[in-house]
Amino acid sequence: MGIFSRFADIVNSNLNALLDNAEDPKKMIRLIIQEMEETLVEVRSSCARIIADKKEVERRLKRLHDEAAAWDEKARLAVSHNRDDLARAAIAEKNQVQELVLAAEQELTHLDEHLATLGDEVAQLQAKLDDAKSRQKELLLRAESAEQRMKVKKQMYKRDNQDAFIKYELFQRKMDELEGRVEAEDLGRKDLASEIDQLAKDDSINTELERLKQELQNRS
Repeated sequence: MGIFSRFADIVNSNLNALLDNAEDPKKMIRLIIQEMEETLVEVRSSCARIIADKKEVERRLKRLHDEAAAWDEKARLAVSHNRDDLARAAIAEKNQVQELVLAAEQELTHLDEHLATLGDEVAQLQAKLDDAKSRQKELLLRAESAEQRMKVKKQMYKRDNQDAFIKYELFQRKMDELEGRVEAEDLGRKDLASEIDQLAKDDSINTELERLKQELQNRS
């Protein structure tokens, strides 16, 4: 099913409302333009058929006018020869043709009115289609602009992250250098706590050694 169901729907449509309520405005505007173009083709095809009908009626009307004129000449000829009977018959034929002329003229007037109406519809449809196409360009430009802004933001975010990583690496490097300097200061130096612990271990060994010597002496 199309977006529009008849000509009036297109002419009276609010493109802004249709696009604002659409999940995908770019897709919606494409569908709108497609249906407008198809409707415009149909209306123009109708115009072409009416123009063809009008030309046919105009040709028929010319033939009828010629036929009526011919019967008028025949009536005049009959009168000139005192043949009132033939003149009456010719006048009757002429009157019948005149009725057909009147009907053809009315048909031609109707076709002209219909053609004028379709011409107005074509103009309105074309204006609406031009408006839709300009909205499509606007939407595409807005989409391109949004995509460009998104790319810029991503680049900025990426650059900010890179800057943060670089700063963090520099900080880590500085910390490593500082710790390295501290450890370098301690190189070649014995830790005080370690030296004290070693004294305690030495005392324990000496005590055990004296105990063993004393046991040996007692045995002898």
